[in-house]
Amino acid sequence: MYVSMKAVNDYIVIEKIKEEKKTSGGLLLTDDTDTDNRYKKAKVVSVGNLAELIKVNSVVMYDMHAGHDIDYDGVMYRVIKLRDIVLVDEDNS
Repeated sequence: MYVSMKAVNDYIVIEKIKEEKKTSGGLLLTDDTDTDNRYKKAKVVSVGNLAELIKVNSVVMYDMHAGHDIDYDGVMYRVIKLRDIVLVDEDNS
């Protein structure tokens, strides 16, 4: 997907990756009820000029409390800072 917006400085625009998680009893956990996992998975959409270590389309894990949501052309994205990324999935980059 091509997005015409561009992050600046050390900001990174991400698109959340929905993951279905089940408890050992088979109950489906949503993002709102999954409080055990502090880190969430996302795909990088845009990278600011000071966030050189991260590439567009990389899959990253970020702190779920970081950043803020932004609606751009009807799609909800999240804007975070470089320091809020805790790992990059090299297999999916």
